Amino acid sequence: MIKTELLSPAGNFEKLKIALAYGADAVYGGVSHFSLRIRSGKEFTYESFEEAIKYTHKMGKKIYVTVNGFPFNAQIELLKKHIKKVADMNPDAFIVAAPGVIKLVHEIAPHIPIHLSTQANVLNYLDAQVFYDMGVKRIVAAREVSLKDLVEIKKRIPKLEIEAFVHGSMCFAYSGRCLISSVQSGRVSNRGSCANDCRFPYTMYAKNEETGTLFKVEEDAAGTHIMNAKDLNLSAHVDEILKSGVVDALKIEGRTKSSYYVGITAKTYRSAIDDFYNNKFNTQKYVEELNSTKNRGFSDGYLVSRPYEKNNDQNLEHSISEGTHQVYAEVCADGKSVLSKDKLEPNVEYELVLPHEDIDEVNNEIGIIKKDDGKWSIKFKELKTSKGKVYESIHSGNTNAIVTPCDLPAYTFLRKKTN
Repeated sequence: MIKTELLSPAGNFEKLKIALAYGADAVYGGVSHFSLRIRSGKEFTYESFEEAIKYTHKMGKKIYVTVNGFPFNAQIELLKKHIKKVADMNPDAFIVAAPGVIKLVHEIAPHIPIHLSTQANVLNYLDAQVFYDMGVKRIVAAREVSLKDLVEIKKRIPKLEIEAFVHGSMCFAYSGRCLISSVQSGRVSNRGSCANDCRFPYTMYAKNEETGTLFKVEEDAAGTHIMNAKDLNLSAHVDEILKSGVVDALKIEGRTKSSYYVGITAKTYRSAIDDFYNNKFNTQKYVEELNSTKNRGFSDGYLVSRPYEKNNDQNLEHSISEGTHQVYAEVCADGKSVLSKDKLEPNVEYELVLPHEDIDEVNNEIGIIKKDDGKWSIKFKELKTSKGKVYESIHSGNTNAIVTPCDLPAYTFLRKKTN
């Protein structure tokens, strides 16, 4: 049996490495404004993206390139050059949304497979068949589609691969086709510059047209996050999705999210997939781990529940909340030191979140690393740099790397539960 692929976001080269280290089978990312995430696209240059592709392939993993924006006429010639330049780097697929861009990719890079973006809104086998006939190898299903409908699509087009989102931000609009950002700030969401206006707090008013009277509908002075959708979290339903046998890839959203988010989501869904195939599926474990990330509250979306069956998909109180844990440091790429993300102190125990547990317990002059109740922890006896300088404490933003008691896996996180 071929395992379902786990696909993670790669907003920059470091996050790409973290996603792969924590268990992703493939990553997706892009360069420039032809991707729907301009902020993350700017993290990659053509040079660094080519290096990232080589790194991913060296790891035996795959990388898909996002070219899923909707170009204006004035951008098409530039888009052609972009496709050619990236295609020469030999990525594993292009993620495309517009039919015209699909045609361009076929003409310019016929050797690169095409995956259809969720922006194309595929909900049924008729649309799926049209895109399959156009040469699309995989569809990224619309977030509004049901698992039952995906089963029907696979039944009718068995050679078409299906990818489904299982985690991350949910858009206020139907499959991301939003105009709010464009109206309010001129930033066009479908061309990669969404300002996330749906996350803002709003004050609602009602007006009597006859008298001109205007009054607030919402009395809370802070307003309400009326358009703010909760985040998608299908970790508890991974077993149900995989049992269907029709989903070829589980996709995590979040190219602009933190490194910790990338690591935790990859680790958790990797565990859920592997546990399913090993008959060890444990819903509580996945839910608790994902609750440690910043989120807007969680919903199971529409894959396993119809929209009319649900009334808890909005967070009207705030646009984002802290998770159950705070990250205090991250192990550097060399594995010999950490950089602080919050106030780091000696003689304080921090939990270690590891990409793999191939480490040993240690107790030396630098600190203690041990395992209790299945969890690894670290306690520094002193905070010392490689040059020998000792700190009483060290804060976020300080670029002095602190030596660890022993080598640790790169991109290990140090965290503590929040109060």
